Amino acid sequence: MMSIIKIILGFICCLSFAMGVKASEREISVIPKPHSVVIQSGEFQFNANTLIVLHDHSEAYQKIATALSDRFIKSAGFSLKIKSSPDTVYTRNAIIFKNKAGMVDEAYQLEVNTDCITVFSSSPKGAFYALQTIYQLLPPQIFGQKQKNVKWSVPCVKIDDKPQFSYRGMHLDVCLHFFTVDEIKRYLDLMAMHKLNVFHWHLTEDQGWRIEIKKYPRLTEFGSIRKETVIGTHKSGFYDGTPYGGFYTQEEIKEIVNYAADRFITIIPEIEMPGHALAAIACYPHLSCGLEEKYEVATRWGIFPQVFCPKAETFEFLEDVLTEVMELFPSKYIHIGGDECPKSSWKKCRHCQNLIKILGLKDEFELQSFFIQRIEKFINEKGRQIIGWDEILQGGLAPNATVMSWLGEEGGIKAAQQHHDVIMCPHTKYYLDYYQADPNKELLAMGHLVTLQEVYDYSPVPEVLSDEEKVYIKGIQGCVWTEYMPNFKRVEYMAYPRACAISETAWTQEKNKNWKDFTSRLEKHFERLDQMGVNYCKTFNDVQIFTHKDGPYSNIVTMKVDAPDAIIHYTIDGTTPGIHSPVYSRPFVINKSVLIRATAFKKNKQIGKETQSKFN
Repeated sequence: MMSIIKIILGFICCLSFAMGVKASEREISVIPKPHSVVIQSGEFQFNANTLIVLHDHSEAYQKIATALSDRFIKSAGFSLKIKSSPDTVYTRNAIIFKNKAGMVDEAYQLEVNTDCITVFSSSPKGAFYALQTIYQLLPPQIFGQKQKNVKWSVPCVKIDDKPQFSYRGMHLDVCLHFFTVDEIKRYLDLMAMHKLNVFHWHLTEDQGWRIEIKKYPRLTEFGSIRKETVIGTHKSGFYDGTPYGGFYTQEEIKEIVNYAADRFITIIPEIEMPGHALAAIACYPHLSCGLEEKYEVATRWGIFPQVFCPKAETFEFLEDVLTEVMELFPSKYIHIGGDECPKSSWKKCRHCQNLIKILGLKDEFELQSFFIQRIEKFINEKGRQIIGWDEILQGGLAPNATVMSWLGEEGGIKAAQQHHDVIMCPHTKYYLDYYQADPNKELLAMGHLVTLQEVYDYSPVPEVLSDEEKVYIKGIQGCVWTEYMPNFKRVEYMAYPRACAISETAWTQEKNKNWKDFTSRLEKHFERLDQMGVNYCKTFNDVQIFTHKDGPYSNIVTMKVDAPDAIIHYTIDGTTPGIHSPVYSRPFVINKSVLIRATAFKKNKQIGKETQSKFN
């Protein structure tokens, strides 16, 4: 009998050991999700003797290796020695970067066994993205400061990975509120962590000009400063009475461009035209239609009628500005805005009306098209291409323009059907300045609600397009407008974790996306963001209550929580919900006025804040 018990216990121990050394799907919590993952038994452990071996000792690979070693110095307290060797000399206790011809530019293959880690790629980009995956396979503490008693191990796994889209972007407006060089670098670090590769930097606006242009010093001397800022919404009528400003010198911009390049992020600068130009016009009034005696940098949010006048002096100014901009930014694209340009000034302007007649244009929309095409020709002559918001479609699209579709899908569809490249960023899905949780509980934001799941579930390639037209959808972008983000902590709160969802759509094949799987990985990902001190939105664990008072679902209450495997306990008798309160399992009917209170629990422990909703 004892021998049988020993056999059973031995079997259980072996089974437990096997389960302990083989990573589960849930433990491979990489975001964005890799294309293919094969989990194996065992783990590789980093220590002070682990080597980084480079088969290609170019500067790009050296920087990647140095970044890995520096990360271990910061988090683990030891460095990893770097060796350059074209041959396979080191096969134990090493992470080996090898070139492999024929792979897609940003693709990589990662093989982890108990002896070594091998990274295959055809370019430094692929190696860099493999490194981001390795970081996420390590304990979350790798993203923090020096810590003790951490086992720096990576599960044995084979990963074959490549991106869905070539353009994987995040935008940041620094005009409505300004952010420091270090804060921009942190924004780039978070992008790199999520394999995002394009930073759309919104540098000019009605409310402030943020880039030094040496030929026009007034742009930063005066155009970067507004005398005060509206408090609350643009209609509040209250102002803080405090001057506000800031700008980036050209040396600072060069520093940021290089910092981004080391992370394989391209920065696309945006210089707004012909609208959103009040800060520039306040400095150089002759660039306007001359309908007002005095111009000032805008102090409230919104759209203003003071726009660039399409005349020789204006084009000379813009070409000078763009020349300096292109010397700072090596990007293929230069963003020229093109959105929200009121035509009222042009309708009153004698020069504009004469120009419409001379050029045989139909209206002011075609005049804007003339304006954009004039700028496009100049930028094309410099070897670059323009990109603009989808209003540049109005009046006729410039020949080589790429369209950034923000008003919805219609602009992107129309541009793709005309065989123009498109970046999808519809405001109803990818504008991260919109509320992400209950507006009654959140700080002031834009009025529309865009939840984490809505961001994740959005498919950016419209089905109405033919297969031939779908190839013109080059990527996606999350947009962060900062009217209501006076500091960088607020930017982080509004952007994350929704930017995590955007990164998965940008990188991961559509067929591999799954909301429940994403949320299970996101729980582990939050530990990484915690280590980095990111001020992300934590409503992931909060219950959302929906009450339907009209229509076919009248008096129906539904609830949901993003956290996987969470149990919702609720009350309608005014008491605080606890583990002994009713469990929400399906929608239910209420026929009286009550206060609904709900909280999410896991393993009998509360994980989120209580949510309340009055039903009358």
